[in-house]
Amino acid sequence: MSERLLDILLSSFPKLLLACLRATIPLTVIIFAVSLVLGFLLALVQIMDIKGLKRFARIYIWIFRGTPLLVQLYIIFFGLPSIGITLDAFPAAVIAFSLNNAAYNSETIRSAILSVPQGQTEAGYMVGLNYRQIMMRIVLPQAARVAFPTLSNSVISLTKDTSLVASITVVELFKTAQRIASVYFEPFALYCEAALIYLLLNTLLTFLQSYLEKKLVWKPVERTKHFTKAA
Repeated sequence: MSERLLDILLSSFPKLLLACLRATIPLTVIIFAVSLVLGFLLALVQIMDIKGLKRFARIYIWIFRGTPLLVQLYIIFFGLPSIGITLDAFPAAVIAFSLNNAAYNSETIRSAILSVPQGQTEAGYMVGLNYRQIMMRIVLPQAARVAFPTLSNSVISLTKDTSLVASITVVELFKTAQRIASVYFEPFALYCEAALIYLLLNTLLTFLQSYLEKKLVWKPVERTKHFTKAA
């Protein structure tokens, strides 16, 4: 590696890291939070079998899972101005990604809720709990454990997918790498450096996921011992 290239990489690394902290990470956090809420509502509508809304949810999921994310991003940022709706790049990215991820999260949450045995819901009614209490105290805590690994993987995928917003001028990690590469004409090295930062960020997320999964694991043996001692 030449001294010039090394100087470029050393000087560009803080800029790339700052772009990651200012845009990539906030985008990921905001999008995941919004899409998680929307996904939960879509899942709940389907499980409760609310007529009209259930059909809307199924059509929504069909459309957003069946069309490319990049196309959805372009429709919202470049397409909406033609009908009089103009959005800045950052909110346009948040809306497009949130709507897209909500479709996937809803199916994850719905399948996790349905994985809880129906007998537990019936037992809840038998002891006098209402639907809301059964969901909050019995169903959702168990469904959260089932959904957590898949939702965690979606966060990791989302972190990488945010690089797509560079195409609508959001100055995040990858867009910053593109700008620096256009000045120094070292695209290979600078894109590899950007990829390294993505890798480091997702490695931290993977370790965090593994740690939290261990905390959320239900251990029948330990619970059995607990109840044996209590008896």
